[in-house]
Amino acid sequence: MQAYRPRVADAELRHLMGFMGAVLIDGPKAVGKTVTASQMARTTFRLDTDRAALAALETHPDQLFASPTPILFDEWQEAQEIWNHVRRAVDDHREKGLYVLTGSSRPRDNARLHSGAGRIGHLRMRPMSLFESGHSSGAVSLAAILAGEEPTGAPATLTVPDLIERVVVGGWPEAMVLTERDARAWLAGYNRTIAEVDVPALGTRRNPGNIARLLASLGRAAGTVLNRSQVAVDVGGQNGPIDDQTVVNYLDALDRLMLIEPLPAWQPHLRSRTRLRTSPVHHFVDPSLGTAALGVGSADLLADLNAAGLHFESLVMRDLRVYSQPLGATLSSWRDTKENKEVDAVIDLPEGRWAAVEVKLGEAQADAAAEALLYMADKVDPEKHGRPVALIAITGGRFAYRRPDGVTVVPITALGP
Repeated sequence: MQAYRPRVADAELRHLMGFMGAVLIDGPKAVGKTVTASQMARTTFRLDTDRAALAALETHPDQLFASPTPILFDEWQEAQEIWNHVRRAVDDHREKGLYVLTGSSRPRDNARLHSGAGRIGHLRMRPMSLFESGHSSGAVSLAAILAGEEPTGAPATLTVPDLIERVVVGGWPEAMVLTERDARAWLAGYNRTIAEVDVPALGTRRNPGNIARLLASLGRAAGTVLNRSQVAVDVGGQNGPIDDQTVVNYLDALDRLMLIEPLPAWQPHLRSRTRLRTSPVHHFVDPSLGTAALGVGSADLLADLNAAGLHFESLVMRDLRVYSQPLGATLSSWRDTKENKEVDAVIDLPEGRWAAVEVKLGEAQADAAAEALLYMADKVDPEKHGRPVALIAITGGRFAYRRPDGVTVVPITALGP
């Protein structure tokens, strides 16, 4: 049995359990939610497989809540009535850190589920970042950069081919010890389960072949604005494009399974009347889902560095979400449509603070990244939106440093929370 690898979410969970009666941990299947929650739980009920627990929930739910706390209700969405029982138990006991719920899909809005506001905290988990999997030294703290500190510390010794392999293998705990070949087989099975089991289980009849083609289409669109018309053509195949509402329904299903995380467009106050893109940029929750759907490995990506760069960008977005979440930050994207200038991510922090990030796989592309960041920062009105706390170029290179123009260059293999 593998030893538990600490997660960034561990500290977040401990913090939430200190002032909330219960915490919901959600995220895609196989990201380690149950294992992480089990580090704190004294009692576990697996609601997707434990028939005795389900029967007790139907007849005498108080029996479940009489168990030693903290109690973990794993895959709570399989017995949605547990939500209201947990909410009521928190009200009755008025204690903190009593219950943890984990879930791999979001139920549709349901009037029977009362709000957990003030009672049930929320924690999102994603696949492992490079820091969590041991492929980044974590020597350069994102929090420290955003606080204005100079970057210090050496990166892990991964080359660009090593990084592209991490794109293909992904951050799934079960795949960490696998070879790339075996990880690709594991991911092919994961995507097949999405198409044949998980999406249909959401309640609407779906065509598994369509879902498989959808995943491949989304794989090709990684790091770009999603063209729904092209997706409709890709999914329909020889039968012609599917209708737009079906595309919307399919994307909604993947969103409910927390498999896609588009970056919404950032709309700051500007110095000029520059037109900004309003469409989100598409990313999977982990870049390996896209490469697996396309059936490509690291050798294929190294032969097409443009595609490799886009999938690398998705890997960086995954890690930025993991590292910035404890800071209360959200991510978005920015593009000047008139000049066709863009930056890959804007980190919105509490109290109106913000930072911009540009991603480049090649170390020699730091100048181009800095140019884009400085252009964007100059467009934002500092009187109305403030100045950026940091401009960050994240690369697949070897060195971390602060440039004379103020842009901080950080290898992804040195970045950590």
